[in-house]
Amino acid sequence: MSGGEVAGILVAVFWAILVSFLAVVLVRLAQTLKATTKLVADVTEQAVPLLADASATVRSAQTQLDRVDAIATDVQEVTSNASALSTTVASTFGGPLVKVAAFGYGVRRALGRKEVPPQPSRRTVIVGRTVPSARRAKRTGRGSRGSKD
Repeated sequence: MSGGEVAGILVAVFWAILVSFLAVVLVRLAQTLKATTKLVADVTEQAVPLLADASATVRSAQTQLDRVDAIATDVQEVTSNASALSTTVASTFGGPLVKVAAFGYGVRRALGRKEVPPQPSRRTVIVGRTVPSARRAKRTGRGSRGSKD
């Protein structure tokens, strides 16, 4: 065998190995593409019902929002009516009630009745006990409503 024939055989073997390697790569690539195609088909198959459910949920939420908007409008109207009613009641009864109260106060003053506000009860705490002011006054020799001289 000559050098050219050996080189030809080497090139032929190299090409055979290269083609075998490329065939294995193409077979694996084909398997990956099949798996990817199946995955995309499964995702599409599951995504379509999910999108339909999401669309129905959005429509339902929109319906509920419309109802809430109607309720809020009604509440605003009721609030406005209540405000107008309270203003009317205040203007109708407010002035006369103030006049009646002032008249009653004037009558009491004219009759000489003075209301004395009640005095708060004084108590002294001695070692965890409460002593009424009457007992304290008895102890100190003053009356229950002793005067400060």
